[in-house]
Amino acid sequence: MADNLTWLSAHELGQLYRSRQLSPVEAVGAALDRLEQVDSRLNVMVTATADAAREQARKAEQRFATGEELPPLYGVPITVKDLTDTAGVRTTYGCVAYADHVPDEDAAAWTRLKDAGTILLGKTTTPEFGFLGVTESKLTGTTGTPGDPAPAAGGSSGGAAASTVAGVAPVSWGSDGGGSIRVPASLCGAVGVKPSAGRIPHIGNSEPDSTEGPITRSMVDAALLLDATVGPHPLDRLSLPATGERYAEAALAEGDLSGLRIAADHGLLHGPVDRETRRVFLAALEALRSAGAVVEETQVELPDPMEFFVAYWGPEYITIVEQMRAAELDIWPMAVDIADRAARLSPLEVGRAMRETKTAIFLAYAKVFADFDLLVTPTTPFPAFPHAGDTGGPATLNGQPLANPGWHLHRLTESPSHAGLPAVSVPCGFTSEGLPVGLQIIGPQYADGAVISAAARYERSTDWGSRHPAL
Repeated sequence: MADNLTWLSAHELGQLYRSRQLSPVEAVGAALDRLEQVDSRLNVMVTATADAAREQARKAEQRFATGEELPPLYGVPITVKDLTDTAGVRTTYGCVAYADHVPDEDAAAWTRLKDAGTILLGKTTTPEFGFLGVTESKLTGTTGTPGDPAPAAGGSSGGAAASTVAGVAPVSWGSDGGGSIRVPASLCGAVGVKPSAGRIPHIGNSEPDSTEGPITRSMVDAALLLDATVGPHPLDRLSLPATGERYAEAALAEGDLSGLRIAADHGLLHGPVDRETRRVFLAALEALRSAGAVVEETQVELPDPMEFFVAYWGPEYITIVEQMRAAELDIWPMAVDIADRAARLSPLEVGRAMRETKTAIFLAYAKVFADFDLLVTPTTPFPAFPHAGDTGGPATLNGQPLANPGWHLHRLTESPSHAGLPAVSVPCGFTSEGLPVGLQIIGPQYADGAVISAAARYERSTDWGSRHPAL
């Protein structure tokens, strides 16, 4: 079993702990060994917590020995993105100015994951404040994909996705404002879940479109993390009431996709899709049909996403750029460009984006869901690409120059976030060069359980998620 510990799921670890066939000490030890093996190549970890993890594993082993009933994730190793506050553990937000920052309080979701008994292995790499679509940081450098460190892992949860697919831990915790969970999950070959807006609480929440969520190697593991973290919080005015839904049960429920009506959009209107990505996506549509779904191609009529991105996120970029300049820190040119574009907008244009355009995005999806249960797209318009600093994408696509490649990388994941919809990226195949491709499954408002269930049923109909990179 020792050779296979790296690839066991959290769900499997839990079963083995309870049958006394495996100890959390063994699982955590194997995970830390794996981290030592891969991190020098992939650059996934900012701060490792090996000593604390081993001590927690010993305590977990003792509790399992008593036979007491423990939560499903008890003793499971996990990594956490370095944007999520962890009390007493260095949290840098990917920024040189916070290189020695140690929070006094935990983020709400991390409090719940700790209460569920997960064991922290360390904090994973992220770009400064999550403001790039790739994991490039002046503090920690570049993070590569698990199969090959030469291509970019995506972002901003790149370290979380790469570490999970590389076998460091079965589960990781990330965050997503416009694709920062789903994009690196797609480029690395992981499962990434962006829950409905408000499903997972954030203390002092002021930004309704951003959320935290799981990156895993299987849908059931992602569902277990959701079960441990969803529900209202008194300090998050945007958090949703508890529904009583059990996502792990939805992920484990038997059956295929029979009866589901699925709409398929190849590119969400505003830009090209890589030929190999399109080929894999078309094959995924056939797999959905083979699993029983009725799949019809459609076109979501969305507003121009680049204009919306600048108007919606631009004011925050202005604030961050000003703060970094005041601290005399190096700033990525892409962040400066977005801030400069936003500074030229009028208050009326920003206000219109916050209200009218955002509503138009929601209504465009609502129109699709009037006739369909789910919508699928490629998660990204192209697969992993060679590192290009903050450019965030290839210079050409299908032989043609690609303007604003960093924006294109998140083009298919931005709008579901702004509509507040649940969305999952699940592996759906590989390009001819062996690069993973993600299938994005989007559901109607608050339909997290339906998305989890469908993604798990699709996952079981293929073997894409069980393929591990040869490091």
